[in-house]
Amino acid sequence: MKLQRWLPLAVFGLVAALLAAGVWLSRNPDRDALPSPLIGKSAPAFRLPVLHEAGRLVTDADLRGSPYLLNVWGSWCPGCREEHGVLTRFAETRRVRVVGYNWKDERADALRWLEQFGNPYWVVLVDYEGHSAIEWGIYGAPETFLVDADGIVRWKHVGPMTDDTVREQLLPALDAVGG
Repeated sequence: MKLQRWLPLAVFGLVAALLAAGVWLSRNPDRDALPSPLIGKSAPAFRLPVLHEAGRLVTDADLRGSPYLLNVWGSWCPGCREEHGVLTRFAETRRVRVVGYNWKDERADALRWLEQFGNPYWVVLVDYEGHSAIEWGIYGAPETFLVDADGIVRWKHVGPMTDDTVREQLLPALDAVGG
C-alpha cells in the first residue's frame, strides 16, 4: 500500500531528473567556438531596410571602407538583453561601427526595446523574415560578426558577449584588421 502511494512521486522525480540531464547535456558552454564557414570570406550580399528610416535600404557595399561589427539581436532574445550593457560600453569607445541586425522581430517591439535599453548601434538593419540570416549562417541571437574594411568576415561570436569576450577576442581581432 505504501509503495502505491509513493510510486507517482518516484516516477515524477525520475522524469524530472531525465529532463534536467537532457537540458544539461544539450548545453554547449563553448558556443563561440562553433566554426563559421564565413571566416576569411566575403560577407554575404544583402539589401536590408533600416529600422529608424522607413524606405531606406542599406547594402553590404554601403558598409565597406572601414570595419564594422554586425550584432544580431531581437527584442524577444534574453541573451541580447544580457549582452546589451557590454555592447553599449564597447560602442561608446567608437573603435568601430556597431551595426545592429534586428532579426525576426516586430518593428514596434524593436523600437520599444531600443527606447527602453538604449541604442548603441550606428545603424539598425532589419531582417523581418530571416532571409538574409540564412546566408550569414545565423541560427540564433545574439551572434556577432567582425567584418573588415574590404567586406571580409574576420571573427564570429555566438551567444552573449561579455567584457572578457571583448577584451580577449574582439579587441585582438580588431587590432588584426586595423580597427
